[in-house]
Amino acid sequence: MAGVVGNQELRRPAVVALRTLAVATCYFAAGRLGLLCRLTVEGAVFTPIYPPTGVALACLLVFGLGCWPGVSLGALFLVLSIGSPGPDLVGILVGNTAGPVCAFLLLRRVGFRTDLGRLRDGLALVFLGALAAMLVSSTVDVITLILVGKLDANHFWPIWLAWWVGDAMGVLIVTPVLLALFQARRPPSPARWPEGLALTVVAAVVIPLTTLSSLSALFLAYPLLIWSALRFRLVGSVLCALFTSVVAAVAATHGVGAFARLSHVEVMLKLQMFNGSLALTALLLSAVITEQHNTRRSVAEACTELAEALEHLTAHDSPAGRAPPEAAEPRSGRDTR
Repeated sequence: MAGVVGNQELRRPAVVALRTLAVATCYFAAGRLGLLCRLTVEGAVFTPIYPPTGVALACLLVFGLGCWPGVSLGALFLVLSIGSPGPDLVGILVGNTAGPVCAFLLLRRVGFRTDLGRLRDGLALVFLGALAAMLVSSTVDVITLILVGKLDANHFWPIWLAWWVGDAMGVLIVTPVLLALFQARRPPSPARWPEGLALTVVAAVVIPLTTLSSLSALFLAYPLLIWSALRFRLVGSVLCALFTSVVAAVAATHGVGAFARLSHVEVMLKLQMFNGSLALTALLLSAVITEQHNTRRSVAEACTELAEALEHLTAHDSPAGRAPPEAAEPRSGRDTR
């Protein structure tokens, strides 16, 4: 028994260390991918979708608050990969860690469920996890960069807005995808594969046309989003929203298609409004559909249980508790006494 306890005590720090390293690696990889698409606002470079915030919040929701050192370590690796560390390093690490941690605490306070099967879960992720909690990270990061002289204080509000929206988009777009993939226990049935393949092909053709076309036909992405949400619920809708947002970010970065001939601020506003409405629609629509599906399934299960109970009562309803007819009826013959 003592040996088993000792092995468990030795295994626990190893598991924590491996989990921290895994979270840091995922955070760093997501950050490097996010830096591939950059926009410039008032001389400040930012990413329209900052995936590390979504990765950090998803890890916190899945593994718990104890994995926050992995978020800080991943942020440290990311900062070191961009350039030499400066006096702003501590502030950046604090901001990048505090934002997801605040989002986790707010979501846990309202009873958030990671399956996103209720409308309240989708609303909580949008307004608490993304819009509210990311105020912390964007404010701390921008103020830190202004204090060290890397950003102009006169341009605080447009830079802060771009930073905040980028962090919020990371939560709105990346976190639901990771949670949906974590909740997926088995692949869809083979009967759904042809429709899934058809949806994938149509999206691969239509989405680039809507973002790269000069007709500014971004609205054509919404029928695909509705299709994916109705037929594949959360997994389909968030994957469709992620693909559309990435393609739109690439088009905005290169200033082509629907984002051609626009100023940097106009590109940022148009892209973020499109991504925000897309992610909001995907989350809320899939949450409503899933909630209605769960309600119908609960009603069907209740009806089945009620029918089985009635059948059971009917099968066991026998006249054993009543007197037989010949014993209950009075005799009409002579007295046998």
